[in-house]
Amino acid sequence: MTRIITHDPPPSAGGRPGGPLIVTEDTDLLDDLLRLCAAAGATPEVHHSVPAPPAPPAPPAPPAPSSGASGALGASGPSGARWPGGWEAAPLVLVGDDAARRVRGAVRRRGVVLVSRDQDDPGVWQRAVEIGADHVLVLPDGEQWLVDRIADVAEGVGRPALTVGVIGGRGGAGASTLACALAVTSAREGLRSLLVDADPLGGGLDVLLGGETAEGLRWPAFAASRGRVGGGALEESLPELHSLRVLSWDRGDCVAVPSQAVRAVLAAARRRGGTVVVDLPRRIDDGVAEVLAQLDVGLLVVPAELRAVAAAGRVAAAVGMVLRDLRVVTRGPYDSGLDDREVARLLGLPLAGEVPVESGLLRATDGKRPPGASARGPLARFCRAFWERTLVETGGGTA
Repeated sequence: MTRIITHDPPPSAGGRPGGPLIVTEDTDLLDDLLRLCAAAGATPEVHHSVPAPPAPPAPPAPPAPSSGASGALGASGPSGARWPGGWEAAPLVLVGDDAARRVRGAVRRRGVVLVSRDQDDPGVWQRAVEIGADHVLVLPDGEQWLVDRIADVAEGVGRPALTVGVIGGRGGAGASTLACALAVTSAREGLRSLLVDADPLGGGLDVLLGGETAEGLRWPAFAASRGRVGGGALEESLPELHSLRVLSWDRGDCVAVPSQAVRAVLAAARRRGGTVVVDLPRRIDDGVAEVLAQLDVGLLVVPAELRAVAAAGRVAAAVGMVLRDLRVVTRGPYDSGLDDREVARLLGLPLAGEVPVESGLLRATDGKRPPGASARGPLARFCRAFWERTLVETGGGTA
């Protein structure tokens, strides 16, 4: 169980990745926290109370007579061994509930998590306020959240990727084409970009991009993933097409990817920053629900036909149970009495825009010129305007 009190953690000192600072004397809790740090690939620093800042360096001593033996160089006390400034400079601080009173007088800072193992102690919230904690986390329920948070600081992560899902209101709506165009446009604008194919029964987005034979891993390779997936390792393992990374399906037998593996892969992708675009199927299973839970924005592509609007209403109802920010993208030609605003009104969703007509938009391509490849084309202009607007709204998308 974890609940947010206020803001995000600070970046690590000097922008360098590092492990968390743990403050506790509870040996059982410490064992749990060390185990979670190991799962996140981080090496923590452990103290029983607030570490004091390191003393200023002493003036250099006069050189000793040479004796033929070399002494140890650069040794320092535990309080300043990893981060100059100790408490204030650590990228993340995990305070055991037993240590709350001992850290009460410490300098207030962001990135403090109060960790408890008592599910029934209401006083933990008061102690969290007293030490200025951002979060209260109770083990074991909050373990996965904490592993992800520790992994973020271990990888030196800044702002997570702006993650956008695209789903068709009915079959043949053009969602895959729009998803490809958004990712291609993002990459052309210089953002780190990842395109994820979440539909195992689709044609494969690597085919649409002309990369079905490109070297790299596909979804089945991640089916056995458990726990954390490294963001850098994920990015380097995937095929690179048109300056973006693509996670698609292979042409073999359909392999079921467990929801926990989907969660781990998407979390790793988000930690890398930039943008992540996900092409979603219209059916909602456990794996798709995991994807929806990590989206910042969803785009529902709806052809402007009454039957398509009716079908899209059912899709929107299912998706809206998980995703808060779902927007409509319409596609002409329009049935009599319909326009983009009327479609949005009928669905009760905000309008993100109208996909412009472009030659070959809904036809499979040979991959040499994928959707959105022409920077001056109407589809690329639509995608560029979407990114500019959405990046400003969310404050996301660092390269």
